[in-house]
Amino acid sequence: MITLNHYLLLSAILFCIGLYGALSKKNAIAILICIELMLNAVNINLVAFTKFLTPGDLTGQIFAIFVIVVAACEIAVGLAILIAIYRDRSSVDVENLDWLKW
Repeated sequence: MITLNHYLLLSAILFCIGLYGALSKKNAIAILICIELMLNAVNINLVAFTKFLTPGDLTGQIFAIFVIVVAACEIAVGLAILIAIYRDRSSVDVENLDWLKW
């Protein structure tokens, strides 16, 4: 039987992998993918808590859909920005993005 602890452990592992990737990667596209992984870990938590705490309620699933919509918008805007940066600099390496430094 799969319990709430199994879902929470899976979610924590996915979130830690995403956090490690977001902090250690130099490629901006890989960072966006790692942020998506962290958002999916949150979605697992939302759905798992709704399943185990209020089985007849759909609140967690509705919030998960909102998170998916926000994540899709974030990726669309992020990729548009990255395409513009690539056209200007010919690289998406985050260490080369120093426009705001003095």
